[in-house]
Amino acid sequence: MLCLAHCLALPLLISTLSLAVPFAENELVHKALVLVAAPATFLAIYADARNPGRRVFIGVAILGLGLLIAGAFVPALEAYEEPVTVAGSVTLAAAHIWRALDVRAKRARPVVDTP
Repeated sequence: MLCLAHCLALPLLISTLSLAVPFAENELVHKALVLVAAPATFLAIYADARNPGRRVFIGVAILGLGLLIAGAFVPALEAYEEPVTVAGSVTLAAAHIWRALDVRAKRARPVVDTP
């Protein structure tokens, strides 16, 4: 079923990407996407704020969100908006993937009772 869904969805997705190009160039779309990404990032950061082992994740997430905000809202960076935005989104995505893999790994660890 997954293979069938993939084989049907991928060509449909590729064919519709050309429709999204006009929206991708709109600056309001970038700002709206940042405003959507910010609450999700803050929720993930808040969930890990009391865990000292997650300080690096929090730093990477804040860096990624900061780059996204700078690319969308700082007029002085307009000439560099695309690379700053891409760097921010990749950094933020990496932080979220890292967190998800870490949470999954911790759930999979067996609990060992010590006498």
